Amino acid sequence: MISRRTMLKGIIASGVGAALNPSFIPSVLGASEKKSVLSGIPRRVIFFLQNNGFHTDTCIPIGMKQSASLSGAKLPESIRPLEPYLDKINIVNGLHGLHTTPTHSAYYGALGGYPGGEHRPPSAETIDYTISNLLPETILPHLRIGMGDLSSMESQPAVTALSASGPGKPLYMHCNPNHLYQTLFGSIADGEMKKRYEVKSRIFKEVESIAAKGKSELLESDLVRYGSYVDGFSDINDLRQKLSAYSDQLKEFKPEYSEKYLSPQYETDWHDALLDIGIASLRSGMTNTLTIASGRGDVWGSWEGLGVETTGHFLGHMNQEGNPIWHKIRQYNCRMLVKLMKSLESVPEGDGTMMDNTLIVYTSNNADKQHTNGSTWPFILLGDCSGRFKTGRFVQLDGSRPINALYATLLDAVGAPCDRYNMNKTNAVKYDSHFGPLRELLV
Repeated sequence: MISRRTMLKGIIASGVGAALNPSFIPSVLGASEKKSVLSGIPRRVIFFLQNNGFHTDTCIPIGMKQSASLSGAKLPESIRPLEPYLDKINIVNGLHGLHTTPTHSAYYGALGGYPGGEHRPPSAETIDYTISNLLPETILPHLRIGMGDLSSMESQPAVTALSASGPGKPLYMHCNPNHLYQTLFGSIADGEMKKRYEVKSRIFKEVESIAAKGKSELLESDLVRYGSYVDGFSDINDLRQKLSAYSDQLKEFKPEYSEKYLSPQYETDWHDALLDIGIASLRSGMTNTLTIASGRGDVWGSWEGLGVETTGHFLGHMNQEGNPIWHKIRQYNCRMLVKLMKSLESVPEGDGTMMDNTLIVYTSNNADKQHTNGSTWPFILLGDCSGRFKTGRFVQLDGSRPINALYATLLDAVGAPCDRYNMNKTNAVKYDSHFGPLRELLV
């Protein structure tokens, strides 16, 4: 007879355990823990991070050296698809991440504003998670997506690298669009997908019941970890029930389940599918915080669908501006950003559209380039988040303020102002010339 402990170990070993860890679907049940300061105000924030750095030459408008209007500006070739939207963006240069110790990636430090590194656990929560707990409550407050090469997205459908809910608490990102589609839209799907969804739902409920009774067989040292997996089963079952009750909204915005899911020719087919799921999740109101990691927050990834044969780490050792390979990757990102904006603009909200109440933050998980000291860390902000941010501007800062100052600015915009984000007074004196948000960006 197989014991409860053995059964759960088998599930975890098969890889299902990662997907059921509560860090994979945080705050699904966390209404009592949420501290929303914006009840009734529709607002959302999207983070889009490209790996291998975001070099200043690929983002500073041609000929600009000081802060100025973007009206009539010419953008570098890498981000030229954004040129028709100059009045909707804000290009920010001159922030630093010296304290994040980036090399191949700052990992959790990129969104946390603290020292990061490969195999180094997060030392605090990250800004995307923080914001997800401040915005109005949704079924899935924070959705995270990781885009890599096909083989890694298949073999590792869930990875951690960028987001965290606290010290030593990494959050998984979804990398396989088939798994994510079935989780979010399986309850309203047809045919085999619906059958698989229903079978999994029955199994998850049964395993949750069995697992909850298995504590008596464990040593005290195993109880905490075991309990987190029991909570994971409970959370995913609760999510499935909530999604079933939300079927009308899901049906209206559900993306088409096409061949690019089942038979992708290139990894970009899955990248596009993941983006479609992210957009549907936003438009349906399922989530209001979305984190997208192109390269999955590390140095790897491939873009063969764009005609790019070079992959992963090797891309990071190539110059970005003037490089046709990087033009293709960066322009692909920009087309994704435009698609996000247009998709949200198509949905009415209040006196305007969803995009009127949205901010998209585009940057890298590794400052400006590979093997950088983080002395300069460019950002592009798209949208004004309900009129809180200036747009149509290029802002050149003097390099004395860290990325934490931008994150404090985001918190100010969503109604939770703070002097410092993830930076104690000692480090602030060393790395930040001022306290509080970047007033240059706010209306």
